[in-house]
Amino acid sequence: MNTLTPDRHLVILDAPSNLGLRPPAPGVVPGCYKAPWALRDTGLVRRLGASDAGALVPPRYVATWKPGDGVRNGAAITAYARALAGRVSGIRRDGGFPVLLGGDCSILLGPALALREAGRYGLAYLDAHADFRHLGNSPHVGSAAGEDLALVTGRGEDYLTDIGGLRPYVRDEDVIVLGVRDEEDLRDIADSGLAYVPAGDLDDLRDRATQVLGRDELDGFWIHVDADVLDPSILPAVDSPTPGGLDAAQLTELLRGLLALPGAVGLEVTILDPDLDEDGSQAALLADILVAALTG
Repeated sequence: MNTLTPDRHLVILDAPSNLGLRPPAPGVVPGCYKAPWALRDTGLVRRLGASDAGALVPPRYVATWKPGDGVRNGAAITAYARALAGRVSGIRRDGGFPVLLGGDCSILLGPALALREAGRYGLAYLDAHADFRHLGNSPHVGSAAGEDLALVTGRGEDYLTDIGGLRPYVRDEDVIVLGVRDEEDLRDIADSGLAYVPAGDLDDLRDRATQVLGRDELDGFWIHVDADVLDPSILPAVDSPTPGGLDAAQLTELLRGLLALPGAVGLEVTILDPDLDEDGSQAALLADILVAALTG
């Protein structure tokens, strides 16, 4: 496994895609595409001492969808995943540690594809929800942001799960799901055999993550951080707030532990919706956590 040194070269890339979400209301576009701007407005790039890789603009969001149409915006998500994979691969070739500012959880397909092209990589999935919906556990599929973990592990439409003939981008045994609180999600994950630790004792989260992600057969691992892993009492500006989450100090400590493991190669943060954060305080909190975790 590759060892990451503390002087990692952070590179910020905006991935402002909302393609994987359903409209929050008729005629309303999901607001998470604004999150990179909100996070940057806190001085995040400067505070991290990061290089700025700009933004990868996603295809147009199309709100119309009905059951039977496959994955909402599926073709656009595939195209965006290919383009994002190229950008992530370029950052890594230049010696950078990519930090992606999303966007919804479907942006995970981009780095997952990039890392699959490079070797065998694991995934630390920090989220209140498993995002593991697929036809094996649901009567229909619809929005990729609720399916992205299923998609990157090879469950779903071929045009999303088998780009370049590389299914799965991440093997089941190379995933650890941390912080899930929904009981149905936990059952689905348990039935799949993926490793998981519900929100709770931080020692269990860190220790189990080390067991999965620290194995010699892995070339490294990616970190996915959905803002809803935090408790909605401190950060409710997400599309599906779920009680029982981590507080800011707990998430900071967990991220520091993951980033200290040999092999951490990049991180993404998703789902913050600035439309629900009128004074910007929640974006500021999330930025503070990222700065503390990435520079601490």
